[in-house]
Amino acid sequence: MQVISDLRALWPLTGFRRLFAVRLVSQASDGMFQIGLATLFFFSPENASTATGVAAAFAVLLLPFTIVGPWAGVLLDRWRRRQVLLYGNLVRVALTLVIAAIMLTSGVGPAVYVLALVALSVNRFLLAALSASLPKVVDGPLLLTANSLTPTLGAAAAGVGGALAFVLGLLLPTGRVRDATALVVAAAVMACASGLATRLAPDQLGPDERTPTAHIRQALGNLARGLVAGGRYLVARRTPAYALGIMALHRFCYGAVFIASILISRNLLSDPADVGAGLATFGTVLAASAVGFALAVVLTPVLSPRVGPHVWIVLCLLLAVVSQLVLVVTVSLAAVLAAGGALGLAAQGAKIAVDTIVQHDTADAYRGRAFSLYDVLYNAAFVGAAALAAVALPDTGWSPPLFAGLAAVYLAGAVAFARSPRTPTPVGTPVEVPA
Repeated sequence: MQVISDLRALWPLTGFRRLFAVRLVSQASDGMFQIGLATLFFFSPENASTATGVAAAFAVLLLPFTIVGPWAGVLLDRWRRRQVLLYGNLVRVALTLVIAAIMLTSGVGPAVYVLALVALSVNRFLLAALSASLPKVVDGPLLLTANSLTPTLGAAAAGVGGALAFVLGLLLPTGRVRDATALVVAAAVMACASGLATRLAPDQLGPDERTPTAHIRQALGNLARGLVAGGRYLVARRTPAYALGIMALHRFCYGAVFIASILISRNLLSDPADVGAGLATFGTVLAASAVGFALAVVLTPVLSPRVGPHVWIVLCLLLAVVSQLVLVVTVSLAAVLAAGGALGLAAQGAKIAVDTIVQHDTADAYRGRAFSLYDVLYNAAFVGAAALAAVALPDTGWSPPLFAGLAAVYLAGAVAFARSPRTPTPVGTPVEVPA
């Protein structure tokens, strides 16, 4: 009901409606593209049936989020954001169609990985441009409403696009034609997003004054120094640094389990030759994890304030320990689903509490940089998990020693975080570093 009320308040704003339409369609296409890639990389007969193949694919999927994100804002102060939305989506259309053509002719190879990496990097700029453009079409008290509403509904649109791509993958016969078709459909939706951007005036979304190239170089250098200063501040403040550290640890372990679940679904719980069955099994595992995520959204606001975010994070880590011990003993479908649900609850519950600690214990002058570092650590930890999976997991995905090791890491993290300070250390007046 709150979402409907917020939309009613924002809907009379023509600029908002047009920008919102671009966001919904663009993120829906992104969901389709990413699920199309996931199907292509992980559930095609000839692709990524090994731990090394899955790990390499995840590196491609996540590196843009790790590398591009912190720098996008600086470049968007020079480029007209409406043009970024228009031409960025067209570039994605071209890249996606080329990937589809390569799939039909050659299959997955180095060119597909490189082009996918470029396409996902372009998408990071599009997401940053959408956020930076919002104050140009909404102002006053409604800006806060729009800032809270649009990312949520955009993520929902990406989920819808991903679900459509998932269903399409189940309906089409297995093979290169299926992989190429999913990407062509995603390209068509990207083209629609580009067309919707033309309803906005070229200069409507800013920037008002584009930064000269020399200033761009200076801004990039200042950003690097600012991130370093932000990291030093968080370490001096202690509580947000501990929270980010435990989040990175949690994400690293979660990433290893996630990759293992792909291999288990494809090569152990299903006939390795039947990739359709493997895809359906993995979809069931994802559904169990989604249930855990949903429980975290419901339980965390109720329990975390009562016990405190630090204790809640420790409890989540202990739940993660239990989830890994289950996988040490058995790898039946019921056990994998139970572990997936428990780990989903633990991961999302801890993340919400970490967000709270970082927001509360970080001065406003450093908060933006804190969350930039958060984003880098969050995705870099998953890339690190991919590297671990490449060397530690068998192609079946089930390794009791690895799951026992992850349980031990979770337990050590819980003990260390339980002993960490719960009150931030006072730090001198923060100085803003120009960005």
